[in-house]
Amino acid sequence: MTNKIIADRRLNNLLIVGSKFLRPEQVVQKLGALQAQDYMQVMWAIGLRTPSASLTDIERAIVDRKIILTWSLRGTIHCVPSEDVKWMLQLTGSRVVGQAKSRLAQLGLDNGTLERCREVITEALKGGRQADRSELLRLLEEAGISTGNQRGYHILWHCAYQGLICFGPVNGKQQTFVLLDEWVPHSREFSIDESLAELALRYFTAHGPATVNDFAWWAGMTLTDARRGLETVKGVLFSEQIEGREYWMSTASVAQPSEENSGVYLLPGFDEYILGFKDRSAVLKPETAPRIVPGINGVFLPTLVVDGQVIGIWKRIFKKKGIELVITPFEQLGDSEERVLRAAERYAVFVGLPLLKIDFADRA
Repeated sequence: MTNKIIADRRLNNLLIVGSKFLRPEQVVQKLGALQAQDYMQVMWAIGLRTPSASLTDIERAIVDRKIILTWSLRGTIHCVPSEDVKWMLQLTGSRVVGQAKSRLAQLGLDNGTLERCREVITEALKGGRQADRSELLRLLEEAGISTGNQRGYHILWHCAYQGLICFGPVNGKQQTFVLLDEWVPHSREFSIDESLAELALRYFTAHGPATVNDFAWWAGMTLTDARRGLETVKGVLFSEQIEGREYWMSTASVAQPSEENSGVYLLPGFDEYILGFKDRSAVLKPETAPRIVPGINGVFLPTLVVDGQVIGIWKRIFKKKGIELVITPFEQLGDSEERVLRAAERYAVFVGLPLLKIDFADRA
């Protein structure tokens, strides 16, 4: 299996190819979770995989409680299916919070203070009410709880991992918070072993070909737990050895993209095609990797993918009358330039704005 075949299979399994008839919530369900620390980027991550849906359609799925945004895997915000959010938190929350114990102590957020925070936030949100971050931080300050020095962020983060709150609908340009139990009163319940198996099956079906190390990194769990989950579902997966490593995938994996596939994609920042794997070398050259995370600060830029390989970055610029895009390739595009233009048009349609201009910056 070459990098080309790995890339083609991942493009299909991650629904970048061939998902035109899916609804937004079906995309999230099939992928299991999509990193969502940047709201507009994850909207495009879903929209890219749901060509028949607009930005409004995806936001409607959030309002209708079919998709939940909250802190879950790896200590960061993800989109997850509403029916899965609670067992995912049960599976991952205690380890993530445990890893942050020293940081919480540095900030003076002991158990008593955090309990008082939960009381204030519950009182503010109960009865189906919604409040944005600034409102909740103001209420905490009024209750005598300092939110400076990153304390406010960690308070909300901890409350989310305790299963108290999640993100609700957007109000203007601000994401709101709601009480999780009110927002999602019914969800599936799994034991820890069942959760490990379900997450492993979801991961390898959507992300394969992938290794158990990839799975452990993606889920933010120990390698021991990742192996436990994989062991349970091996019977419905198949594996191939590549350079001494074992790659797992669904038996229904499609080896080649469909004939309608243009082979060119403008992926959002933090997309699962990149962030879904610890080892990204099959689709991203090691010497290129620093260019998509400038400053090595954890912020992944939107990427240009041609024939399965990351060969550039791009950015959008919103104007009063439309949108402009700047494409920065890492190599010559050749006859792919026309296909890049079509991918840009698709993004403009998704955000509902005319594409005013597309610039090709000098090779990075």
